[in-house]
Amino acid sequence: MKVKTAQLGKRGAEVPQKIQERKQKIKEIKDTVELSNKDADREIAHGGQVFTALIGCVEKGRDEFNQTVKEKLKSTVKRAEDLIKELEQEIEDLTNRSSEVKRLSHTEDHLHFLQTFRSLKDPPPTRDWTTVEVRPPSYVGTLRRSLDQLEETLNMEMKKLPDDAELKRVQQYEVDVTLDPDTAHPRLILSEDGKQVHDGGVWKELPDNPKRFKSNISVLTRQSFSSGRFYFEVQVKDKTGWWLGVARESIDRTGETEWTPETGYWTLWYYNDGLVFSDNPDVRLPLRAELQKVGVFVDYDEGLVSFYDVEARVHIYSATGCTFTEPLYPFLCPWYHEEGRNSAPLIISPVNQTD
Repeated sequence: MKVKTAQLGKRGAEVPQKIQERKQKIKEIKDTVELSNKDADREIAHGGQVFTALIGCVEKGRDEFNQTVKEKLKSTVKRAEDLIKELEQEIEDLTNRSSEVKRLSHTEDHLHFLQTFRSLKDPPPTRDWTTVEVRPPSYVGTLRRSLDQLEETLNMEMKKLPDDAELKRVQQYEVDVTLDPDTAHPRLILSEDGKQVHDGGVWKELPDNPKRFKSNISVLTRQSFSSGRFYFEVQVKDKTGWWLGVARESIDRTGETEWTPETGYWTLWYYNDGLVFSDNPDVRLPLRAELQKVGVFVDYDEGLVSFYDVEARVHIYSATGCTFTEPLYPFLCPWYHEEGRNSAPLIISPVNQTD
C-alpha cells in the first residue's frame, strides 16, 4: 500500500510540471503566430510597394506602346491627307485648263485667241502619280521592342529590391556544419576543424568507403537536413574555380555524373570568369565583380535553394519548385589547382551580420 501511495504521490507531483510544460508550449506557439503575423504584414507591405512600382512600369510601357502606334498612324494619315490635297489641287488646275480650252475653241475673237493661247501652250505642272502610294504603317516588331524595353526596365527595378533585408532574414537560419573526411575525394586536404578544403595534388591511399567521392574532387558535410530551413556561407576568395551548394544523400559518388537537380545536385559553379547554376541546360548568370563569399539558403519544405553574394549583400540565383525526398548535405568542390593557380581553400565561414 505504501508503495502504491508513493507511486501515486510521484505521479501527482509530475502533473503540475506537465501542465506547466504544456502552458509554456502554448505560449511558444502563440509567440510564433504573433511573430508570423508581424512578418506577414511586413512582407505584404513591402511586396505591395514593389508590385505597385512594377505595375507602374507595365502601365507606362503600355502607354508608350499605344503612343508609338498612334504616332505611326498619325504620320500615315498626314501623308495621305497631303497627297489628297495635292491631287485635288491638280484636278482643279486641270479642270480649269479644260474649261479655258473649251471656251477658247469657241471664241471668234482672233486677238483674244492668240493672247490666251500663249498661256495655254504649256500644260500646268503635274506629278507622275504612277509610283506614288500610301502604305499602311508597319507595326512589325513594335510590340517586341516595347516588351524588350519593359523587360529591361523591370530588371532594373528588380535590382533595386533590398536584397540586404532578404539576406539578413535567411542568415538567421545559419547552421554549424563541418566537412566529413569519409566522403572526401582522395586528392582533397581537409583542415583539422573540418572548415576548409583544398586540392592537395596527390591521390592519397585511403580506406575504401562507399560514402567517398571516387571521381569528382568533392566533399560533403557530416550534417544533413531533412526538413525546415538552413543556411551556410563559404569563402571563395582567390579561387579561379569551384562548385558549391547542396546534394541529396543518394547521389552517385563513383561515376562522372552531371551535377544537375535531376541527379541530385543543386550547385553554383565558377570557372574561367564564368558563373553558372548547373542544370540541364545550364543557367548562365551575370558575373559578380570580386565574388568572395557565397551564402547558400535552403527551404526544404518549400523546395527552394538560393545563393547570395554575401559581401555585396545581393541575391545571385534561386532554384524554385524543387522536390526533396531525402536528406540534403552541403556540398563543396574546390576544383583542381593548376600549377599553383586555384590553390586557395574553400572555407566554411561563420555568419557575420555586420558584413
